Amino acid sequence: MKIKSRVSLRKNDKNKMVESLRDIYGDEVSVFSNSKFEVITTDEFKVIFADGKQMFIEYDGQLFPTVRGALELLPPKRLVTVDMGAVKFVVNGADVMSPGITAADSSIQKDDLVVIVEETHKKPLAIGRALMSGDEMAASDSGKAIKSLSYVGDALWGLEI
Repeated sequence: MKIKSRVSLRKNDKNKMVESLRDIYGDEVSVFSNSKFEVITTDEFKVIFADGKQMFIEYDGQLFPTVRGALELLPPKRLVTVDMGAVKFVVNGADVMSPGITAADSSIQKDDLVVIVEETHKKPLAIGRALMSGDEMAASDSGKAIKSLSYVGDALWGLEI
């Protein structure tokens, strides 16, 4: 992953960003009100660090937690749970197939960014883009449901400032 630029956000821009996260985190987003935000632009994503911790990505105009960000503060929305048989594939960057999904947030719409968690401990494994709605994911028994964007151990996982 190639870094193109690094910029500290002004307070006004940071506040707008924090407000846009309210849809995912609800009132929990207030934990970032006094944080210093820095944006690193890479060849794939804009990565947002809050107080030096990698927390969010901006992908196709959507702001969403990174896998590390989801580990710090798991979002209450847009979670997809996979069975233990799917875990080894997901943590190696594979797209998520419908048969491996045990549960999906019904508010998920096609093209939403989602957090993929394992069923036993609900630990985040990856971030992906939904290829179908949450209800379709839960009901379907064939086909690709989520395009993987980032996973535990990839280049984004190791990005630090």
